[in-house]
Amino acid sequence: MQVPPADRRRHAPATQRNREPILAVFRDILPADGTVLEIGSGTGEHVAFFAPLFPSLVWQPSDPDPGLRDSIAAWADASGAGNIRPPLEIDTRTDDWGIDRADAILCANVIHITPWAVCEGLLRGAGRILTPGGLLSLYGPFKRDGRHTAPSNEQFDMSLRSQDPSWGVRDLTDVTGEAAANGLVRDSVIEMPSNNLIVVFKRPSGDAG
Repeated sequence: MQVPPADRRRHAPATQRNREPILAVFRDILPADGTVLEIGSGTGEHVAFFAPLFPSLVWQPSDPDPGLRDSIAAWADASGAGNIRPPLEIDTRTDDWGIDRADAILCANVIHITPWAVCEGLLRGAGRILTPGGLLSLYGPFKRDGRHTAPSNEQFDMSLRSQDPSWGVRDLTDVTGEAAANGLVRDSVIEMPSNNLIVVFKRPSGDAG
C-alpha cells in the first residue's frame, strides 16, 4: 500500500478570518492584469485563495523562511491555480529580490512583527520595482498620529515589543514618510475589521523610473 506524502500545508487562523474583507478591497484596487508580488506570504493560504479569483493576474509569493516556502508551494499545488509562481526567497533588506518588476505588491501582517529595517526595505524595493501606476497594499494594525486606534492594538503592541523590542505596531505617519522618500504616494486608507487598516501607496503613473 502506498502511503500518501505528509501534508506540508501550514495553517494560520487569521487568514481564514481576514481573507474575505481583504478580497472585497482587492476587487477594487488590483489591476486587471499583470504581476502581483506578495511579500511575506507566510503559510501561503492567502495566495492560494486569491489567485483563482484573479485568473488574469500572475501571482508571485515569497517568504524568507524555507519551511514557509514549502507550505506556500503545497497550498499553491492544492489550489489547482495555474497562475501562481514558485515562491521566492525575499528578504526586503537586500536589494536583489529575484524579480525586477511588479504591477502590485501585497504585504499583510508583516511590518509589525519584523524590525523597522524590513519596512524600510519593503518601501525601498517597492519604489524600485513597481511599474508606473503600480500599487503597494499594506494590511495590519497601525498607529495614527502617534496614537493607537484601539486599546486592543495597544495591548498587542506591548506584547510584540515584549517578544522583540524591534517589533511593534508602526505609525502611519512614519510609514507614509518612508514611502514618500522612495517615490510612493499614499493613495487611500481603508478601515478593516478588528482595528486593522489597508493602506495603499502608488507609484505615480507618470514616473518613468
